[in-house]
Amino acid sequence: MGRITMMRKLVALAAVGFLAACNGASDLGKAAVPLGDFNLGHNIVVAPKVQKVPLCREMETDLMTKMLQEAVAERFDRYDGDRLYHFGVSIEGYCLAPPGIPVVAAPKSVMIIRVTVWDDAKNKKLTPKAHQITVFESLDQGPLVGSGYTKTAEEQLKNLSQNAVKQIENFLVRENREKGWFNGTPAEPKAVEDKPDEPVVAEEDAAEE
Repeated sequence: MGRITMMRKLVALAAVGFLAACNGASDLGKAAVPLGDFNLGHNIVVAPKVQKVPLCREMETDLMTKMLQEAVAERFDRYDGDRLYHFGVSIEGYCLAPPGIPVVAAPKSVMIIRVTVWDDAKNKKLTPKAHQITVFESLDQGPLVGSGYTKTAEEQLKNLSQNAVKQIENFLVRENREKGWFNGTPAEPKAVEDKPDEPVVAEEDAAEE
């Protein structure tokens, strides 16, 4: 799927008024979900060819990657396993919702990322192809009033970043349970939401480098 097609999908997703994510930071005060021997090593976030939906709020690329990197650290620095694993994350596209027309259904913030996971000890990529994740903002201001009215661009991006990183954790828990990625220590089945991520395909695998 080409980048033009991905942009069309981003536009369509941003316009869907009823889709929303649970707040990705809501469980950070609790014990981390078990992940065996996982310990985060390199935390690399890039956005070499990120696309923005027209008319959505602009965000500097450096700030965008920094905020997502901080969200990754916020969640995964809680793990202190015996082996290192590395993340390569690429931001592919986003929309930070501008003020819309409440009675019509304001646009929603959305972000697409791709994640590659490396096993340091084995010097091996655990994800043959980068895992793709689409996340939406947490609609704590209600279904009709868009976050463009109530949040700054930085607040929107922080929310998207925390939601995206929660989905990364969900993905790791599923893979650990099914494939024993992290020394074969399974997580409790109820510890992760099993709803699949929205499939979105990007043209180039920037996260795999």
